[in-house]
Amino acid sequence: MLLELRAENYAVIDEAVASFGAGLNLLTGETGAGKSILIDALALLLGGKASSDVVRHGAEKAVLGCVFESTPGAVAILDANGIDASADDILLRREIAAGGKGRVFINNQPATVAVLRELAPELGLIHTQGETLGSFDQAQQRTLLDRFGGIAAEDVAAAYAAWRATTVRLEELQAAEQDRLRMAELWRFQAKEIEQAQLAAEAEDAQLEAEKGVLANAEKLYTAAMSAHELLYEQEGAAAATLGAALKQVEELARYDAKLAEPLALLAGAKAAIEDVSATMQHYAARVQASPERLAEIEDRLAELDRLKRKYGQTLAEVMRFGEDVARRLAEVENRDALMAELWLQKERDAAAYRARATELTAARTASAGWLERMATTQIKDLAMYVQFKVVVKADEQPANWSAHGWDRVDYMIATNAGEPLKPLDQIASGGEMSRVMLALKVTVEENFATGRGRGSRKSREQILPTPRMLVFDEIDIGIGGRAAEAVGRKLKTLSKRQQVVCITHLPQIAAFADQHFLIEKSEKGGRTRTSIRRMDERERESEIARMLSGAKLTETSVEHARQLLAASR
Repeated sequence: MLLELRAENYAVIDEAVASFGAGLNLLTGETGAGKSILIDALALLLGGKASSDVVRHGAEKAVLGCVFESTPGAVAILDANGIDASADDILLRREIAAGGKGRVFINNQPATVAVLRELAPELGLIHTQGETLGSFDQAQQRTLLDRFGGIAAEDVAAAYAAWRATTVRLEELQAAEQDRLRMAELWRFQAKEIEQAQLAAEAEDAQLEAEKGVLANAEKLYTAAMSAHELLYEQEGAAAATLGAALKQVEELARYDAKLAEPLALLAGAKAAIEDVSATMQHYAARVQASPERLAEIEDRLAELDRLKRKYGQTLAEVMRFGEDVARRLAEVENRDALMAELWLQKERDAAAYRARATELTAARTASAGWLERMATTQIKDLAMYVQFKVVVKADEQPANWSAHGWDRVDYMIATNAGEPLKPLDQIASGGEMSRVMLALKVTVEENFATGRGRGSRKSREQILPTPRMLVFDEIDIGIGGRAAEAVGRKLKTLSKRQQVVCITHLPQIAAFADQHFLIEKSEKGGRTRTSIRRMDERERESEIARMLSGAKLTETSVEHARQLLAASR
């Protein structure tokens, strides 16, 4: 959901801030006040193409910002692009300099326009006069049909993943076969060299280094250990003897004063500990043996291990894995024919499984398409458009067109005039008509999804449920009025119960349905034109709707009519 939109030094806007809410957010104002400018600003924040022409005259840069509620999908996109994500909000900011350069920030971290475009379908869908279709591409059309029918494609996705993995494996074996054969000799040499080294433990080099340190310093270690033993136990005045004498004195004292029992115990413990350390030093010195032969053997082995690490990895573990990988490649070369035959069989099995799942998916989509055609046509006619509408599901079974979503192409076709042929939805001439068709489609899908009348199970409907998004409709009311306008308002209200809707309108019948009603005003201050936006209270709404009914001069009749519209909308 869009929480806030902010614009500074953008077109005729000096500074404007709008806080949006759930439900239906309507923007009204006199023609030329700048309503569409705000929608254009939002489009830029969702990755639209920018121009320095939008910078307010005399300013160094235009600054646009907005706050969206975060969604799991948006967080995943930000994580994939190395941007820290908040569990609550996503902050987008875009700066456009008068010189043409621009900067993008997401959650106050530098980003790119490409990331904004990647986020856009997750956050909002804009239907405007200039760019009617927005992101309503093939993927969106297919997703809308699947949501309508409660259709989940997880079985197809799993079958596709298995088929694709086998296909890639085959392609790897087939590619550059001559190069692989030429490399076989090198691989044999490498495998033999690693095998002859008889690597048994990943930490062998560390263990040998420790033993080398002992052997190289044997004399020094022996002298130090024996010196410690003598100081503690053997020589005159040794620590053990001194502590023993002290212990006897304290024992005598403890016979008369029980308070000395604890110091006596500590002293006895210290004497025992010194005797243990002394014995350990003596035993250690006895085990220290200078062995030039063993030292030379260790140094040769370490040199061999270092040579292998320089060639095949930084650690012995990496060398051992390299050897395993080389052995696998050799096995593939030597057993290529058998392996290829098995992979071809597996690919055929995987392809058959995919065809079966994709065929079932096509059947489900085709059945749902018929229902969507009929229900959407009824909704479209309610909006004063008498059209032919058809949803075409075409299966392209060529492997080149296989995907995790199936092999279907879904096209929404429409004819807005009698006798005209059906054409793809994006070829509708009128942007207003396109917006109304999109509204009818969205309402149809959401109502059907909510009632669970699709073919899919409850579980599958939950699996294909997209994250609720913000929908924008600009100038949706062009060419309609009266009962059709009221129908548009009711459908916007219905849609806004499940998805946030932002809409620009010139019709009072639609404005009356707003949950949040914003007024866009143009004024002059200091010789400069300024556009501002503010949310109206109920009394201000009455006046604005009355203005929309009668023009600049309000009459008692228009005010009363405005009250009636507001009451009826509730």
